[in-house]
Amino acid sequence: MGCDRNCGLIAGAVIGAVLAVFGGILMPVGDLLIQKTIKKQVVLEEGTIAFKNWVKTGTEVYRQFWIFDVQNPQEVMMNSSNIQVKQRGPYTYSPMVPSSNLHYQLEQRLTTSQFSIWLWQTLRELLWGYRDPFLSLVPYPVTTTVGLFYPYNNTADGVYKVFNGKDNISKVAIIDTYKGKRNLSYWESHCDMINGTDAASFPPFVEKSQVLQFFSSDICRSIYAVFESDVNLKGIPVYRFVLPSKAFASPVENPDNYCFCTEKIISKNCTSYGVLDISKCKEGRPVYISLPHFLYASPDVSEPIDGLNPNEEEHRTYLDIEPITGFTLQFAKRLQVNLLVKPSEKIQVLKNLKRNYIVPILWLNETGTIGDEKANMFRSQVTGKINLLGLIEMILLSVGVVMFVAFMISYCACRSKTIK
Repeated sequence: MGCDRNCGLIAGAVIGAVLAVFGGILMPVGDLLIQKTIKKQVVLEEGTIAFKNWVKTGTEVYRQFWIFDVQNPQEVMMNSSNIQVKQRGPYTYSPMVPSSNLHYQLEQRLTTSQFSIWLWQTLRELLWGYRDPFLSLVPYPVTTTVGLFYPYNNTADGVYKVFNGKDNISKVAIIDTYKGKRNLSYWESHCDMINGTDAASFPPFVEKSQVLQFFSSDICRSIYAVFESDVNLKGIPVYRFVLPSKAFASPVENPDNYCFCTEKIISKNCTSYGVLDISKCKEGRPVYISLPHFLYASPDVSEPIDGLNPNEEEHRTYLDIEPITGFTLQFAKRLQVNLLVKPSEKIQVLKNLKRNYIVPILWLNETGTIGDEKANMFRSQVTGKINLLGLIEMILLSVGVVMFVAFMISYCACRSKTIK
């Protein structure tokens, strides 16, 4: 009887040890299996999850446009006062920008036609284009239809050539060329490079310590995001990456930004920050891009503008990335479009201005979140299986250790009684 009991206890301990060892071995083996499966599924080729997501994201995208309604246009033009703005939405505004060699002829038409630099149009016209009556008077072959997003409604922003990751998974979705080029021809040095992906996805196995680079044609440059926090998105653990204030800093604080500094008068010898001059990218139009309400911009930029209220919660840009696959499952892109207005002795309506203004026109809030159907698929095919495997590993290891310890204690107790 004693032998049978002791043998049974030893057998239980052995079984526990085997379960614990199997659970321990399953951890690295399981990780290898996961990596192999993920690497196969994130390659951009027909039949993979990544390819399906690339062709049709399943992300619900919403766009909001907020305009800044100028409350005191006459005071600004006559006395060079601070511009008082009131945020309204969703509307937009788009100017007519004169060429310097037409100053005299444009001034004549401004005076005789009683035009102003301030315009009032419908939302549809201002966003997607309208025929400007003043431009029809310009003695120069110019496009008379203007609009902030004209002619980009329902059009692509250019042809992208990206790596499919089949030969090197660490390069999947990274842009090789944009419009047939590896550089933009807008900036000097490294600022002109096209880096990273288009932000819709990144190479798999994203780490919190990574700096994620991506290219945005909206701001005509490559930029980057850093980890901020863990987020639970519809039951899917994701990493929230945000655009840091350092990305918009002056070269004094961030030397890497020296090649984004353009006009020395406006940038105050590159000490001002938070506003990007993209005029070269926009056919010479004096367009400046910033975060909404000049978030992260230097005080001198917003000083001539009253009515702004920048805050990170509403005005920053972020990406919520599922770290195993590298897919962006939720995002918020916030951009503000600004125009440069300067004094001009040649144009009467600008003659009384005593300073330069970077005038906020509108800001765009574009958000996207993975749909419920896609989230269910993602949980079942990706995170669900990974969590199940992890649960099995922990159960085997825990049960095995408990069994081994319990049976060994019982065996030792029985042995001591037998010896007595």
